[in-house]
Amino acid sequence: MKETIIPTYRLDMQGEPCPYPAVKTLEAMENLKEGEILEIISDCPQSINNIPQDAKNHGYKVLSIDSSGPTIQYMIQK
Repeated sequence: MKETIIPTYRLDMQGEPCPYPAVKTLEAMENLKEGEILEIISDCPQSINNIPQDAKNHGYKVLSIDSSGPTIQYMIQK
């Protein structure tokens, strides 16, 4: 059984072209407290490359990536 991750905040970036989802993700992550989780929803195909890589480069933890639907959902922990 998959563990359910409860995000602290949600960032809906549907309809936003890259690189905005990745840029906004990093801006939002800066405002989170240690241990808080940001859920990002994006329909930009390139975000699958940008968002996880940028998060790791900034020391954040990518908890999950779900691309099974029409959007991609990311869970990133500060």
